[in-house]
Amino acid sequence: MRKRTQSQGPFLIFFHYACFRDARRGIRYHLEAVKRVPGIGPRRPVMKIQEVARRARVSTATVSRTINNPSLVDPKTAKRVWKVIEKLRYYPNTQARALVSGRSRILGLIVSDITNPFFPELIKGFEDVAIQNGYEILVSSTNYDSARMALCVRRMLERKVEGVAIMTSEMDKNLLDQLAHRNVPMVFLDAGIAGEGISKVVVDYAMGVNEAMDHLMSLGHRRIGFISGPWALKSARIRRTAFLRSLSAYGIDEDKRLVEEGDHTVDGGLIAMTRMLESKCSPTALLASNDLTAIGAMRAVRRTGLSVPGDISIVGFDDIRLAEFTEPPLTTVRLSRQELAEHAFHALLGVGEQPDARRKPEHIVETHLVIRETTCPARA
Repeated sequence: MRKRTQSQGPFLIFFHYACFRDARRGIRYHLEAVKRVPGIGPRRPVMKIQEVARRARVSTATVSRTINNPSLVDPKTAKRVWKVIEKLRYYPNTQARALVSGRSRILGLIVSDITNPFFPELIKGFEDVAIQNGYEILVSSTNYDSARMALCVRRMLERKVEGVAIMTSEMDKNLLDQLAHRNVPMVFLDAGIAGEGISKVVVDYAMGVNEAMDHLMSLGHRRIGFISGPWALKSARIRRTAFLRSLSAYGIDEDKRLVEEGDHTVDGGLIAMTRMLESKCSPTALLASNDLTAIGAMRAVRRTGLSVPGDISIVGFDDIRLAEFTEPPLTTVRLSRQELAEHAFHALLGVGEQPDARRKPEHIVETHLVIRETTCPARA
């Protein structure tokens, strides 16, 4: 082993110092770089409601009311508070707020099928009115399965929702009893019985069906087919009954070959219409239980070489956004999702905030025919 010479000592000291200096520079460089990466590095101090109140020159109670119940705050004051909230990027701790107040300010919304455009439009309307009133919503979909509702209800209970809007026909009495046992207000669509802690939104399906039938009759149609939704659903049975009553009012007997059961999907409409066209007495016009069914029926008509409305006129139900963009644009019965959502929301608040003696147990949503280009006079 070679011995270290006297001249090597200062060199090694300088060498180690240079390495240490470069290492410090490298660490400092990387720390500065980390600070520039979003979400990494020193965090901004968490803003508290007291700081918002101090800068907005109001009390903490006013800040809380501005966030949770803006209708109780003077508009100018609320605008000043929101300006400070946005500047400070203040986000209220909803979990802590719920623990203190005992209120989650969350409402549950249970729908049937999230893939059906009708329901996302309903969810949007419900969420819009909820946000305007300082509430959040928790959405669950049953997929037309009453057993799946168990998971939906459990999620609602775990999140301690303040009310549940059940916008579906699938019912499980035991699960609904769980909500009622915990004094969770409920509002139903069509189904259910209004009572203590329960309200109901009823759609006037018969009004829309009658308008659609009057329209088709005025065009000279007498062989009118009908594709319903699943007969297990109350809303589907109501529409089918309204259709049959309308036929009877015009003195026309039911032809079972012209009444098919669908499943509220495009494929279901395609299959049901195909069966109807294969019968010995195909219709000159069709009323479908919803727009997706009508769109599937239009495809079935074209597949057989016929045209809409030249050979067969078609009327849908719901007036989803897509209906006016089909080719040709679909004549349909309008059921306003916005109106339905607002009735459901305010009915739900009414259940929780008004005595039963003053509360309106049922809310009616009307339907109206929208005439576009899928109907025309019947051929001789």
